[in-house]
Amino acid sequence: MSDDAVDRAQRVLEEGISTDFSKAMSYGAYLDLDTLLAAQHPRSEPQQHDELLFIIQHQVAELWLKLLLHEMHSARALIAADELPPALKRLARVKHVQKQLVEQWDVLATLTPSEYAQIRPFLATSSGFQSHQYRAVEFLLGNKNADMVRVFEHSPHEHAELMRLLGEPTIYDEFLRFLARRGYAVPEAVLERDVTQPYRLDEDLVAVFEAVYASPSEHWGVYETCEELVDIEDLFQQWRFRHLQVVTRTIGHRQGTGGSSGVGFLRKALDLTFFPELYAVRALVE
Repeated sequence: MSDDAVDRAQRVLEEGISTDFSKAMSYGAYLDLDTLLAAQHPRSEPQQHDELLFIIQHQVAELWLKLLLHEMHSARALIAADELPPALKRLARVKHVQKQLVEQWDVLATLTPSEYAQIRPFLATSSGFQSHQYRAVEFLLGNKNADMVRVFEHSPHEHAELMRLLGEPTIYDEFLRFLARRGYAVPEAVLERDVTQPYRLDEDLVAVFEAVYASPSEHWGVYETCEELVDIEDLFQQWRFRHLQVVTRTIGHRQGTGGSSGVGFLRKALDLTFFPELYAVRALVE
């Protein structure tokens, strides 16, 4: 075989590429891959082929949720510091992460009812409903619910984190405070609301956003932020709906492993909204 044919058949290791990691940082060491790849512990006996899919699906989702929280905390802090442009960069990344979370349902949807039935007994009472990171995301976006925190009383760290978020302003709260500092007529009742409660529509605030949407070029940064928030809610609803659909096709209307009604409980979440004024204003735009 000619040298030219060999070159086309394989990629030769270049001289400058590192190969000795006895004292240098390797890819696996940097990412702690030994720990990460050893974190899957199937419980089924005899072990079922599809349980690894189920475990990895949810572990990957938790990693994406960790990144979501990282970006959302930063975005909230930046808005509170009147640094809107970098906050918008964070929110843009949040949307890309959300898309990954939505699309990964397609992988779990390959699990048929009979395949899931083989591993479901080994889940016992564990359920995605018990994800404290998911609940933290909802709290940051505005779906506050103190009753939900009781689910995490078994874990002092998780319980404390959610209690802290329950008493802190949401991203939307900080955005409305930003608007007030910029001279927008945000109602005092909104600015002084009890942040431990879920956000409720304020008709007077709708009028504030009506002026923004009537002349986007005059309020561009605010207008852009509104649309970023709507995008985030839209993607969150897509995630909720895709979750509902996958559960429906996998277990139908059976009770959830965590004790919920399953499909019925998930369907109720589709009625929840984070930023009601940003949707209400759409009926007024001409």
